[in-house]
Amino acid sequence: ELYALPQFSQITRQIWVEGWSAIGSWQGTSLADFLKRIGADTRAKYVWFKCAEGYTNTIDMPTALHPQTQMTFKYANQILPRAYGYPMKIRIPTKLGFKNPKYVVAMEVTNDYKGGYWEDQRYNSFSGS
Repeated sequence: ELYALPQFSQITRQIWVEGWSAIGSWQGTSLADFLKRIGADTRAKYVWFKCAEGYTNTIDMPTALHPQTQMTFKYANQILPRAYGYPMKIRIPTKLGFKNPKYVVAMEVTNDYKGGYWEDQRYNSFSGS
């Protein structure tokens, strides 16, 4: 059902906290459009993600609604490789790599800040531009 949603492509640069970066072509649907489609309260403060490998992440609602924030299903017009987060990755080009959750299995719109794996290791929760 997610693959049937309207999709867009973007070529963006991803920057990792270690200092390296890469440019790639990603395809998927707008997280903002998805949240609106399901009737999520976009006045809430956060979106929390649970991933298959136990990783969690929280982003603020302005980041979730940013036009470049994408529920990504493909890389270079091919089904997203497992190493890149199959079946779905949240791509946030305005944030460092660790803020882009892979293997997403659930999300929750909430007013409670739930932290995340890296934030629990004392990484900055904003980590972006």
